[in-house]
Amino acid sequence: MSITDVLVEDPDAMTAAEDPHPEPSRLRHWIGVVAPPLAVAALVIGAWYFGTYVLLDAQRRFLLPPPDAVVTNAIFDGASFREIMTATWNTARVAAVGLVIASALGIGIAPLIGFWWGFDFRSRVLVCVLIAIFPMITNTLFGLRSAPAGLHDLFSLRRASRWTRLKKLEFPAALPAIFVGLRISAGLSVIGAIVGDFFFRQGDPGIGRLIDNYRAELASEQLFAAIAASSLLGIAAFALVGWAGELVVGRWHESGRRRQ
Repeated sequence: MSITDVLVEDPDAMTAAEDPHPEPSRLRHWIGVVAPPLAVAALVIGAWYFGTYVLLDAQRRFLLPPPDAVVTNAIFDGASFREIMTATWNTARVAAVGLVIASALGIGIAPLIGFWWGFDFRSRVLVCVLIAIFPMITNTLFGLRSAPAGLHDLFSLRRASRWTRLKKLEFPAALPAIFVGLRISAGLSVIGAIVGDFFFRQGDPGIGRLIDNYRAELASEQLFAAIAASSLLGIAAFALVGWAGELVVGRWHESGRRRQ
Protein backbone atom coordinates (compact mmCIF):
# COMPACT_ATOMS: atom_id res chain seq x y z
CA MET A 1 0.00 0.00 0.00
CA SER A 2 1.39 3.38 -0.99
CA ILE A 3 1.54 6.46 1.22
CA THR A 4 -1.12 8.04 -1.00
CA ASP A 5 -3.55 5.22 -0.24
CA VAL A 6 -2.89 5.61 3.50
CA LEU A 7 -3.54 9.33 3.39
CA VAL A 8 -6.74 8.88 1.40
CA GLU A 9 -8.08 6.19 3.72
CA ASP A 10 -7.09 8.02 6.91
CA PRO A 11 -7.82 11.79 6.88
CA ASP A 12 -6.15 12.14 10.29
CA ALA A 13 -2.94 10.79 8.78
CA MET A 14 -3.21 13.43 6.06
CA THR A 15 -3.58 16.16 8.68
CA ALA A 16 -0.57 14.85 10.58
CA ALA A 17 1.44 14.66 7.37
CA GLU A 18 0.56 18.23 6.44
CA ASP A 19 1.39 19.55 9.91
CA PRO A 20 4.16 17.36 11.37
CA HIS A 21 4.92 19.92 14.08
CA PRO A 22 1.63 21.05 15.65
CA GLU A 23 3.20 22.35 18.84
CA PRO A 24 4.86 25.45 17.29
CA SER A 25 1.48 26.50 15.86
CA ARG A 26 -0.05 26.31 19.32
CA LEU A 27 2.87 28.33 20.67
CA ARG A 28 2.32 30.96 17.99
CA HIS A 29 -1.38 31.03 18.87
CA TRP A 30 -0.68 31.72 22.54
CA ILE A 31 1.95 34.30 21.66
CA GLY A 32 -0.65 36.01 19.49
CA VAL A 33 -3.11 35.98 22.39
CA VAL A 34 -0.73 37.15 25.13
CA ALA A 35 1.65 39.46 23.29
CA PRO A 36 -0.80 42.25 22.26
CA PRO A 37 -2.12 42.90 25.82
CA LEU A 38 1.43 42.86 27.19
CA ALA A 39 2.53 45.30 24.50
CA VAL A 40 -0.36 47.63 25.27
CA ALA A 41 0.40 47.42 29.00
CA ALA A 42 4.06 48.26 28.35
CA LEU A 43 3.05 51.26 26.22
CA VAL A 44 0.64 52.50 28.88
CA ILE A 45 3.25 52.19 31.65
CA GLY A 46 5.86 53.86 29.48
CA ALA A 47 3.48 56.75 28.68
CA TRP A 48 2.66 56.96 32.39
CA TYR A 49 6.34 57.36 33.32
CA PHE A 50 6.81 59.86 30.51
CA GLY A 51 3.89 61.95 31.73
CA THR A 52 5.12 61.86 35.32
CA TYR A 53 8.79 62.67 34.86
CA VAL A 54 8.81 64.63 31.58
CA LEU A 55 5.51 66.48 31.24
CA LEU A 56 5.05 67.40 34.91
CA ASP A 57 7.25 69.52 37.12
CA ALA A 58 8.45 68.05 40.38
CA GLN A 59 6.05 70.29 42.32
CA ARG A 60 3.05 68.95 40.37
CA ARG A 61 4.13 65.34 40.22
CA PHE A 62 1.59 64.39 42.91
CA LEU A 63 -1.11 64.78 40.22
CA LEU A 64 0.28 61.76 38.35
CA PRO A 65 2.47 59.65 40.62
CA PRO A 66 4.66 57.07 38.86
CA PRO A 67 3.57 53.41 38.82
CA ASP A 68 6.24 52.34 41.30
CA ALA A 69 4.97 54.93 43.82
CA VAL A 70 1.42 53.62 43.41
CA VAL A 71 2.60 50.06 44.03
CA THR A 72 4.76 51.02 46.99
CA ASN A 73 2.48 53.46 48.78
CA ALA A 74 -0.95 52.01 47.98
CA ILE A 75 -0.50 48.28 47.41
CA PHE A 76 2.42 47.38 49.65
CA ASP A 77 1.06 49.66 52.36
CA GLY A 78 -1.07 47.30 54.44
CA ALA A 79 -3.71 49.77 55.60
CA SER A 80 -4.36 51.22 52.13
CA PHE A 81 -4.36 47.79 50.53
CA ARG A 82 -6.92 46.42 53.00
CA GLU A 83 -9.09 49.50 52.57
CA ILE A 84 -9.05 49.23 48.77
CA MET A 85 -9.69 45.49 48.80
CA THR A 86 -12.61 45.87 51.22
CA ALA A 87 -14.13 48.60 49.07
CA THR A 88 -13.57 46.50 45.94
CA TRP A 89 -15.35 43.56 47.57
CA ASN A 90 -18.31 45.75 48.51
CA THR A 91 -18.52 47.04 44.94
CA ALA A 92 -18.23 43.49 43.59
CA ARG A 93 -21.21 42.42 45.72
CA VAL A 94 -23.32 45.26 44.40
CA ALA A 95 -22.23 44.56 40.81
CA ALA A 96 -22.94 40.82 41.13
CA VAL A 97 -26.43 41.30 42.54
CA GLY A 98 -27.17 43.99 39.95
CA LEU A 99 -25.96 41.73 37.13
CA VAL A 100 -28.11 38.81 38.30
CA ILE A 101 -31.21 41.00 38.51
CA ALA A 102 -30.48 42.68 35.17
CA SER A 103 -29.99 39.31 33.51
CA ALA A 104 -33.21 37.89 34.93
CA LEU A 105 -35.26 40.93 33.96
CA GLY A 106 -33.58 41.27 30.59
CA ILE A 107 -34.12 37.65 29.59
CA GLY A 108 -37.70 37.67 30.87
CA ILE A 109 -38.27 41.22 29.46
CA ALA A 110 -40.00 42.33 32.61
CA PRO A 111 -38.26 45.37 34.18
CA LEU A 112 -40.21 45.56 37.42
CA ILE A 113 -38.61 48.35 39.44
CA GLY A 114 -40.07 49.70 42.67
CA PHE A 115 -39.48 53.05 44.30
CA TRP A 116 -39.74 51.57 47.78
CA TRP A 117 -36.02 50.73 47.84
CA GLY A 118 -33.92 52.71 50.24
CA PHE A 119 -30.85 54.80 49.55
CA ASP A 120 -28.20 52.26 50.55
CA PHE A 121 -27.22 48.87 49.15
CA ARG A 122 -30.56 48.37 47.42
CA SER A 123 -30.50 51.72 45.67
CA ARG A 124 -27.00 51.03 44.35
CA VAL A 125 -28.22 47.69 43.02
CA LEU A 126 -31.06 49.58 41.30
CA VAL A 127 -28.51 51.74 39.48
CA CYS A 128 -26.76 48.57 38.28
CA VAL A 129 -30.06 47.21 37.01
CA LEU A 130 -30.90 50.41 35.13
CA ILE A 131 -27.48 50.52 33.47
CA ALA A 132 -26.99 46.81 32.76
CA ILE A 133 -30.47 45.66 31.75
CA PHE A 134 -30.69 47.09 28.24
CA PRO A 135 -27.94 44.97 26.62
CA MET A 136 -29.70 41.92 28.03
CA ILE A 137 -33.06 42.93 26.56
CA THR A 138 -31.71 43.79 23.10
CA ASN A 139 -29.42 40.77 22.80
CA THR A 140 -32.09 38.37 24.05
CA LEU A 141 -34.64 39.72 21.57
CA PHE A 142 -32.08 39.49 18.78
CA GLY A 143 -31.18 35.94 19.77
CA LEU A 144 -34.79 34.77 19.95
CA ARG A 145 -35.32 35.96 16.39
CA SER A 146 -32.12 34.35 15.05
CA ALA A 147 -33.37 30.75 14.87
CA PRO A 148 -33.20 29.42 11.28
CA ALA A 149 -36.40 29.69 9.28
CA GLY A 150 -36.12 26.06 8.18
CA LEU A 151 -36.28 24.89 11.78
CA HIS A 152 -39.29 27.11 12.37
CA ASP A 153 -40.97 25.40 9.41
CA LEU A 154 -40.13 22.01 10.87
CA PHE A 155 -41.67 22.95 14.22
CA SER A 156 -44.74 24.24 12.39
CA LEU A 157 -45.08 20.96 10.49
CA ARG A 158 -44.94 19.08 13.79
CA ARG A 159 -47.55 21.53 15.17
CA ALA A 160 -45.34 22.37 18.14
CA SER A 161 -46.84 24.65 20.77
CA ARG A 162 -45.51 28.16 21.35
CA TRP A 163 -43.88 27.05 24.59
CA THR A 164 -42.19 24.06 22.90
CA ARG A 165 -40.90 26.29 20.12
CA LEU A 166 -39.53 28.77 22.66
CA LYS A 167 -37.94 26.12 24.88
CA LYS A 168 -36.46 23.82 22.24
CA LEU A 169 -35.70 26.16 19.36
CA GLU A 170 -35.70 29.89 20.08
CA PHE A 171 -34.05 29.92 23.51
CA PRO A 172 -31.16 27.56 22.56
CA ALA A 173 -30.62 29.64 19.41
CA ALA A 174 -30.57 32.79 21.54
CA LEU A 175 -27.93 31.54 23.99
CA PRO A 176 -24.88 32.93 22.09
CA ALA A 177 -26.49 36.39 21.88
CA ILE A 178 -27.58 36.17 25.52
CA PHE A 179 -24.01 35.54 26.64
CA VAL A 180 -22.80 38.44 24.51
CA GLY A 181 -25.31 40.60 26.38
CA LEU A 182 -24.14 39.12 29.67
CA ARG A 183 -20.54 40.08 28.95
CA ILE A 184 -21.58 43.66 28.18
CA SER A 185 -23.85 43.81 31.23
CA ALA A 186 -21.10 42.40 33.46
CA GLY A 187 -18.88 45.39 32.73
CA LEU A 188 -21.80 47.82 32.96
CA SER A 189 -22.86 46.39 36.32
CA VAL A 190 -19.45 47.28 37.77
CA ILE A 191 -19.83 50.81 36.36
CA GLY A 192 -23.33 51.02 37.85
CA ALA A 193 -22.10 49.86 41.24
CA ILE A 194 -19.37 52.51 41.26
CA VAL A 195 -21.74 55.25 40.08
CA GLY A 196 -24.37 54.29 42.66
CA ASP A 197 -21.81 54.25 45.44
CA PHE A 198 -20.42 57.59 44.26
CA PHE A 199 -23.80 59.36 44.40
CA PHE A 200 -25.73 57.69 47.25
CA ARG A 201 -22.81 57.40 49.71
CA GLN A 202 -24.69 55.20 52.17
CA GLY A 203 -24.19 51.65 53.34
CA ASP A 204 -20.83 49.88 53.24
CA PRO A 205 -18.32 52.03 51.33
CA GLY A 206 -17.52 50.78 47.87
CA ILE A 207 -14.77 51.61 45.44
CA GLY A 208 -16.71 54.62 44.08
CA ARG A 209 -16.85 56.36 47.45
CA LEU A 210 -13.22 55.45 48.08
CA ILE A 211 -12.19 57.05 44.77
CA ASP A 212 -14.10 60.20 45.68
CA ASN A 213 -12.50 60.31 49.14
CA TYR A 214 -8.99 59.83 47.75
CA ARG A 215 -9.65 62.57 45.19
CA ALA A 216 -10.76 64.99 47.90
CA GLU A 217 -7.73 64.14 50.06
CA LEU A 218 -5.29 64.39 47.10
CA ALA A 219 -4.07 60.87 47.94
CA SER A 220 -2.77 60.26 44.43
CA GLU A 221 -1.16 56.86 44.95
CA GLN A 222 -4.24 55.43 46.68
CA LEU A 223 -6.48 57.03 44.03
CA PHE A 224 -4.68 55.34 41.14
CA ALA A 225 -4.62 52.03 43.01
CA ALA A 226 -8.38 52.25 43.59
CA ILE A 227 -8.94 53.05 39.90
CA ALA A 228 -6.79 50.06 38.95
CA ALA A 229 -8.78 47.85 41.33
CA SER A 230 -12.07 48.96 39.77
CA SER A 231 -10.67 48.32 36.28
CA LEU A 232 -9.48 44.85 37.25
CA LEU A 233 -12.91 44.12 38.75
CA GLY A 234 -14.59 45.01 35.46
CA ILE A 235 -12.11 42.90 33.47
CA ALA A 236 -12.62 39.96 35.85
CA ALA A 237 -16.42 40.19 35.52
CA PHE A 238 -16.16 40.35 31.72
CA ALA A 239 -13.73 37.40 31.59
CA LEU A 240 -15.76 35.28 34.02
CA VAL A 241 -18.96 35.63 32.00
CA GLY A 242 -17.00 34.96 28.80
CA TRP A 243 -15.61 31.77 30.33
CA ALA A 244 -19.11 30.67 31.37
CA GLY A 245 -20.33 31.35 27.84
CA GLU A 246 -17.56 29.16 26.43
CA LEU A 247 -18.63 26.32 28.72
CA VAL A 248 -22.31 26.59 27.83
CA VAL A 249 -22.18 27.58 24.15
CA GLY A 250 -18.67 26.95 22.87
CA ARG A 251 -18.97 23.18 22.54
CA TRP A 252 -21.88 23.15 20.09
CA HIS A 253 -22.19 26.58 18.53
CA GLU A 254 -20.56 27.35 15.20
CA SER A 255 -18.46 30.19 16.64
CA GLY A 256 -16.96 27.84 19.23
CA ARG A 257 -16.11 25.19 16.63
CA ARG A 258 -14.30 27.73 14.46
CA ARG A 259 -11.92 28.57 17.32
CA GLN A 260 -10.99 24.95 17.95
